[in-house]
Amino acid sequence: MANLKRLEYVWLDGYKPNHLRSKVKMVAITSDSLTSVGKVPKWSFDGSSTKQAVGKNSDCILEPIRIYKNPIEKGYIVFCEVYYPSGPHHISNQRHFIDTYRMFLGEQYWWGFEQEYFLMSRETKKPLGWPSIGMAEPQGEYYCGVGTKNVQGREIAEQHLELCLEAGIEITGTNAEVALGQWEFQTFSKDTVKACDDLWVSRYLLFRVAEIHNINIELHPKPYEGDWNGSGCHINFSNKRMREEGTEEMMTDICEKLGEQHKAHMKVYGEHNDMRLTGLHETQHISKFSYGVSDRGASIRIPIATVNNEYKGYLEDRRPASNVDPYQATFKIMNTIKDHK
Repeated sequence: MANLKRLEYVWLDGYKPNHLRSKVKMVAITSDSLTSVGKVPKWSFDGSSTKQAVGKNSDCILEPIRIYKNPIEKGYIVFCEVYYPSGPHHISNQRHFIDTYRMFLGEQYWWGFEQEYFLMSRETKKPLGWPSIGMAEPQGEYYCGVGTKNVQGREIAEQHLELCLEAGIEITGTNAEVALGQWEFQTFSKDTVKACDDLWVSRYLLFRVAEIHNINIELHPKPYEGDWNGSGCHINFSNKRMREEGTEEMMTDICEKLGEQHKAHMKVYGEHNDMRLTGLHETQHISKFSYGVSDRGASIRIPIATVNNEYKGYLEDRRPASNVDPYQATFKIMNTIKDHK
């Protein structure tokens, strides 16, 4: 006998950077659990309200592509791609690069995202814990801090971590960041497309947790100018050769190739990133490219763990902004280094 299941359809709109959208559909499902997107119906929405269509031809199609358990509401999160009613993918749908990912499958890429963000007070419009007038105390004691003087919003960050685990996302950690009210969480996957899907859905869950606490989430890479760290989404990456055959020469060659395409990468590494990449606050200037061992002021950091493992391991791209689209960023990285030594 069919029973109604609560399906939360989630998709990316046409804004830059993309915003997350969602709406609920009650669907009759014959089985007790939902394990395949093949059992989930397509749906439509008003694209004229999301910068994806005009009013006289406003319908856009939601194509289910991945299912997650919904840890907030009973039911499921249905992550979707957006298509035109006539069939092809919508111009705002960057996930369609999945078709071109296939050329990289044999290289077995692994991905780790470090998603930074600010928790913002709805009353003061400032980061959580900042005074309504003036600024917080200078940064220095906040990173991985303990105690209410140095940390704000821990309950939100830890609740988010638990919800991601319940949803089936491989979230690997969370910590307070360099500025007061700033946090970071990390996700990991050995599948490129799932890594990107998981990052978007983990962002969705973060926004939903913030709703419960009446707090805003800010993914702008530099919400406050001044002597404060901005927010990035550092991308840790490796392929099979890097992990098993890595050498100093190989890692250097990869970094050099990334440097040759620096301007092209910056075009897809997020909006307003020039405000963050100033050469200060653990960043390299947006107009420059550099790499170095353990150097958090470089564009690419070669982790000491990779060096100590005879250069077998991963690299960290520190350039992407906190609002980066992971589909575009991961594709750009793989395409740039595809012919490395």
